[in-house]
Amino acid sequence: MASPVTDSAGLSPLIETVSWNADAVGTLSMPEAEAPMSSSVLNSCNIPKPPPLPSKIVTRNKHPKWPPGSCFVPKETKDMWDKLFKDGNGADLCIFTEDKSCIFAHSSVLSIASPVLGYRIRQSKIKHGMKYIQIPGLPHDAVLVFIRFLYSSCYEEEELKKYALHLLLLSHCCSVPQLKRVCICYLEQDFLTTENVIDTLLLARKCDAPRLVLICVRMVVKNFKSVSSTEGWKLMKRIYPDIEQELVESVVEADSKKEESQRKIEEKKVYTQLYEAMEALLHICKDGCRTIGPRDKMLKGNQIACNFPACKGLEALVRHFSGCKTRVPGGCGHCKRMWQFLELHSRMCNEPDSCKVPLCRHFKEKIQQQCKKDETKWKLLVNKVIAAKNGSYLFSSR
Repeated sequence: MASPVTDSAGLSPLIETVSWNADAVGTLSMPEAEAPMSSSVLNSCNIPKPPPLPSKIVTRNKHPKWPPGSCFVPKETKDMWDKLFKDGNGADLCIFTEDKSCIFAHSSVLSIASPVLGYRIRQSKIKHGMKYIQIPGLPHDAVLVFIRFLYSSCYEEEELKKYALHLLLLSHCCSVPQLKRVCICYLEQDFLTTENVIDTLLLARKCDAPRLVLICVRMVVKNFKSVSSTEGWKLMKRIYPDIEQELVESVVEADSKKEESQRKIEEKKVYTQLYEAMEALLHICKDGCRTIGPRDKMLKGNQIACNFPACKGLEALVRHFSGCKTRVPGGCGHCKRMWQFLELHSRMCNEPDSCKVPLCRHFKEKIQQQCKKDETKWKLLVNKVIAAKNGSYLFSSR
């Protein structure tokens, strides 16, 4: 950061408040119901009418876009306090800034607006009826914007954009939560770049702005190559090596999560394809498809499009399996794959006695003779294949 950061240790953290806006997302209506009732009952009952149904449902909106307003008081009040500050009539306090220039103010006003400044003012020395304090390390204009806000609760948007980091530091150290919220809102939404994100992150950690810290970390992780080549990163690496280590670990963790997510996507794709293959196998063996199917079915021919995406590939595999002359175990990779498809179908089928798929009942009987280790692997595969097609009908239902 270009200017040194004042140490804010010892200040109590501020509690941010979040407000939610109501939005009408619909109206409720209730159907009328008629019930037979005798006239004597109607006359004897004196039941008041129910209250009307609510016309709005409270929902939680996104965080409002900044700025919520550059002034928090009526214009007349703002003009009055701005005039008092600019004219300096009756000022009893001189605030020295970084360039040794002085800002005149009223100690009573600043003490009310900021308890921290009030304490510093009470501890200051008095010379010729004037109190003196210093706010070092920050530009004169940034301190001027801050003091003006303490008077009128107003700011200029261009000044906020220029001195947002300085104002965040001042509002935190001097305990001015209203200005702090405005600065954080702007920094979160419109300020961050790869060049200033490290400076903003370091300041947000000092100023107890956890959400701003999270947004900065996410930006660093997303643009690590660009951020790590900036001057801010090099300075942080030299002064705060522990923070640099945290960020590098966050980048490694994000990359690991991304790889794990990609692996799960590919894994689900494989299981989905297996599920589609099981559907296509049942479709071919039960109903027939184009040029292949049961002997008692009229085949539809090549011109009819099939709704099962795996049917074409599985059709070629079935044809090979029915005519393959290699019968030694593991001698033919295509046949071995077909045997695995048939066994997977058998484990997923709930009606082996009436099933049209060949060897379904045979594999059901074979399952009872398998070792516990193989049984566990097959059960895990079946569960993942079914879960990959969550929401689809079970292929075994006929």
